[in-house]
Amino acid sequence: MAISQQDVARIAKLAHIDLSPEQTAQGERDFTHILEVINALKDVDTTGVEPLLHPLEVIQEISLRQRNDHANPTATEAERAALMANAPAQDEGLFLVPTVIE
Repeated sequence: MAISQQDVARIAKLAHIDLSPEQTAQGERDFTHILEVINALKDVDTTGVEPLLHPLEVIQEISLRQRNDHANPTATEAERAALMANAPAQDEGLFLVPTVIE
């Protein structure tokens, strides 16, 4: 799959980036190369390959620091009031934020 200069121009417009004609041509080459690499990775047979939690697991023993997954006790009304004291706007214990997407 190849990327056209129109595709690059559309991506640049969506990203609010002004590109010169040279940058658009370079972007076309770069995006096309990226898609070629992705397609090459799709063709790799990974059956029987165990997934890694960390890429360095292949060459050394890795011990990931993970916290225990347990529920915290529910906050009391007083604790909730103290936590919500800094909220610029709230309603029934919930933060009110401006609408971003309508």
